[in-house]
Amino acid sequence: MTIHNTDVGAALASGVSPRVQALVAEMTLDEKLAQLVGYWVDQGDEVVAPLSGEKVTTTAHADATVHGLGHLTRVYGTRPVDPVERAEWLWGEQRRLQAETRLGIPALVHEECLTGFAAWQAATFPTPLAWGASFDPDAVEAMASAIGRSMRDLGVHQGLSPVLDVVRDARWGRVDECIAEDPYVVGTIGTAYVRGLQDSGVHATLKHFAGYSASRAGRNHAPVSAGRRELQDVFLPPFEMAVRDGGARSVMNSYTEIDGVPVASSHELLTDLLRRQWGFDGTVVSDYFAVEFLRSMHGIAADRGEAAQLALEAGIDVELPGPDAYPFLAERVASGALPEAVVDRAVARVLAEKEDLGLLDADFSAPPQHIDLDDAGHRALARRLAEESAVLLRNDGVLPLAAGTRIAVIGPNGDSAEALMGCYSFANHVLAHHPGTPMGFEIPTVREALAGRFGEVTYTRGCEVEGTDLSGLEAAVSAARDAEVAIVVVGDRSGLFGRGTVGEGNDADSLELPGVQRQLVEAVIATGTPVVLVLLTGRPYALGWALDVAAGPAAVLQAFFPGEEGGPALAALLAGDATPSGRLPVSLPRSAGAQPYSYLHPLLGGPSGVTSTDPTPVRPFGFGLSYTTFERGELRVDGVTATHARRDAGVPASGISAEARAGDAFTVSARVTNTGAVCGADVVQIYAHRAVATVTRPVAQLVAYARVELDPGESADVRFTVPASRLAYSDRALRRVVEAGEVELRLGPSCAAVDESVTLRITGPAYELGIDDARIVEVDVRRG
Repeated sequence: MTIHNTDVGAALASGVSPRVQALVAEMTLDEKLAQLVGYWVDQGDEVVAPLSGEKVTTTAHADATVHGLGHLTRVYGTRPVDPVERAEWLWGEQRRLQAETRLGIPALVHEECLTGFAAWQAATFPTPLAWGASFDPDAVEAMASAIGRSMRDLGVHQGLSPVLDVVRDARWGRVDECIAEDPYVVGTIGTAYVRGLQDSGVHATLKHFAGYSASRAGRNHAPVSAGRRELQDVFLPPFEMAVRDGGARSVMNSYTEIDGVPVASSHELLTDLLRRQWGFDGTVVSDYFAVEFLRSMHGIAADRGEAAQLALEAGIDVELPGPDAYPFLAERVASGALPEAVVDRAVARVLAEKEDLGLLDADFSAPPQHIDLDDAGHRALARRLAEESAVLLRNDGVLPLAAGTRIAVIGPNGDSAEALMGCYSFANHVLAHHPGTPMGFEIPTVREALAGRFGEVTYTRGCEVEGTDLSGLEAAVSAARDAEVAIVVVGDRSGLFGRGTVGEGNDADSLELPGVQRQLVEAVIATGTPVVLVLLTGRPYALGWALDVAAGPAAVLQAFFPGEEGGPALAALLAGDATPSGRLPVSLPRSAGAQPYSYLHPLLGGPSGVTSTDPTPVRPFGFGLSYTTFERGELRVDGVTATHARRDAGVPASGISAEARAGDAFTVSARVTNTGAVCGADVVQIYAHRAVATVTRPVAQLVAYARVELDPGESADVRFTVPASRLAYSDRALRRVVEAGEVELRLGPSCAAVDESVTLRITGPAYELGIDDARIVEVDVRRG
C-alpha cells in the first residue's frame, strides 16, 4: 500500500518536536537511512536466528556507521563479555559516533530481556509462562523494574520484551516465551512488565504483533488462518492494553502471514490499527530479518529493495538486526518509486525515541566502573516468582516431605542448571555456543537445593532428556528402592532451532515427555516407593497417565523454567517451607491430537456426543492445589447475592439477577477464607458464561482475578470494578460491542468448576467500545 506525501507530512509535523523536525530537514538521504537500521557488532558466524539467502550486513564497523547509526544490536547479549569492560567499549563507541559523524547522534542500544537482561553474569528469572502461573502482576512489574535498572546502568535503551502472544497450541516451540492462553492474563501481566521496565528508563518492545502463536499445526513461522474476530477478541487485546494502558514505546512485528498477508507488510495492522486507532506514537522495529523474509520466505517481493519499501510503507521504522534490506531504499527513492517523505516519517520516529531517552544530549564521558547484575534484590524477586509459579497438580499426602526423609533424586533434570532456564536465557541462548564458559552467577540445581535443605540425597540420572537409551533405568530403580521418597525430575531442555526440546524453532508433533522419560517415571513408580514427579518444562505435556490413574505418582509439581532460584524454591515447596500457589496459565492437554486447544472454546469446541474424540484437558486453566484449603463465597454483583451451588461449569445458573446497562462498569465482590492450618495464597477467579448471543461465545471466559495471601483462618473481601470491555466481543459486523442479555458470573477455583454464581442482566442498546473505554479491572482486597 503506497503512503501519500500528505499523510507523511502531517504525521511528521504533528508528532515530533521542532528539534527533531530540524534534524530531519538537515539530513542527507544516507544519514536518514543510517538511522533506520541496526548493526550487530559481534554476530560473527554464530547462528542465533536463521536467515534464508545471503546476508549483506556490512562487516567493517567504522564504514557501516560513517553516516550515523540507528541501533546497536545486542552489545552484551551475543557472546560472554565482562559487563564493565564492555561498557567501557560501548561508551567509547558512542563518543566516536558523537565526534566522527556529521550530526553526532548516538546509537540506541537494544537487548533481549525475556528472562532477565540477556548478558553474562546477569540474573536469570523464571520464564514468562511462569509469570502467568503466578497470577501476580505486581511481582512481574518489580522484576521488570530490576531488569530495567541493570540494563540502563550499562547503557541499554530498549528491551525486546515482553512477548504478548496468546498460547493456542502447546506444540509450538515458543510457548515457553508466552504468558498464558487467556488474553486478559497476558494483557495484565504483560502491561505490568512494560510499566516496570519503562519506569526504569528502558523502552519495552511488544512482540510479536500479531497472531504469531496461531501458526498452523504449532509450527514456527507457519501461516496463520485466524479470522478477523479471533484477531480482535483473542490476539489483539493484550497489545492494546500494553499500548494504551502501559504506554509501551516500541512494537515488533510477527514473522507470520495472516490469510496470505505477511504482517511485516500489513499497513492495516502496523499503521491503521496500531497508530491511527490505538494512538501509538513510538517506533515499530522488525523482528530479526523479517524485512528480508518478505522476499525469501513469503515471496511477495522480487528483491530486497521492494521488500524494504513494502515494510517501510506498512509502518516498520527500523530494520533489525542489521542493514539487510533498508539500504536498498536509496535506489527506490532515486527511481521515484518511494517518496522520500516516507523515509522522513520513520526517521522522525527514531529520532523522537532517541530524544525521549535523552540520547541526543547524552554524556558518555564516564562509563560504569562496577555493577552487580545479580544482587540480593534480583535473587529475592527471582525466588518470589519461582515459588509463586510452581503448580501442584496432584498430592496424595506425600507432600510436604517430613524432615529427615531419605530422598533419591532421579532424572535428567534433577542435577541440571540449564534445565531451570528458558530459551531466551543467556545461558541457553548464548553460552550454549561457548562450552566451558562458567554461568557467571549462582544457580543451584534441584539436587543441590534438596541436599542443602534435607542433608545428603542420592542422585541417579536414569536417562537423558532426549534419545532412546534405557540403560540407566536399572540404577534409577535401585536408587528408588533404597529411598523413602523418589523425587523424579524430568521435562525439557530449552534451546533454539533443533538444539533442545522446546524454544524457538523447537516445535513438537507429540506432547509426550521427550525421549524415554515417561518410561523412567513408570519404572520408578513400579518400585512401590512413593514418587514425587517434578516437571521442569517450557510447555504443558500430556500427563493423563500420571494424573488420571490411581497408580500414578503420589504427587506432581509443575514448574515452568523457574530460573536461578528455581532449585531452592522447589526445595522449599517440597519441604513445606513455602506453600504451592501457582495456577495453570495453560490447559494441561490430553494429547497432541487435541491441539490446537484453548479453554476459550464455544460449545462445539468441547466434548460432545457427535465425535469420538475428547479434547477435555487433564487439568483445566486456572487449576492449582495447595497445602491449605480455601473457602470462597458471598459472591455479589452490584449488591445482588449469588446462588449457593457448588458444581461443575456448564450447568445453567438459577440465581437472582443484577442489572447493568451495556457500556456501564459494574462491581463484583467475593469473600475468601484460608480454612487450613498453614499460610497460603488463593487466586480468586471470576468467569463469565453467556448462553445466548448473536455470535457463539466461550463456555467460560476469565473476567477478573486477584492473588490473595492469607494466614490460617484469615479472610479477605475482594472487590472488582469491572469495565464494560471485559464483556465485549466482535459482533457480526465485527464491531467490539457489549450486547444486552444475561451473563452468568461464576466464582471458582478454575475455569471448569463453580463455587457460586450470579446472573447479570445487561440492558439497553448494544454499546460499541470507544477509545476511552477502560480495559483493566480495578481490584481492591481488604483483609479481616
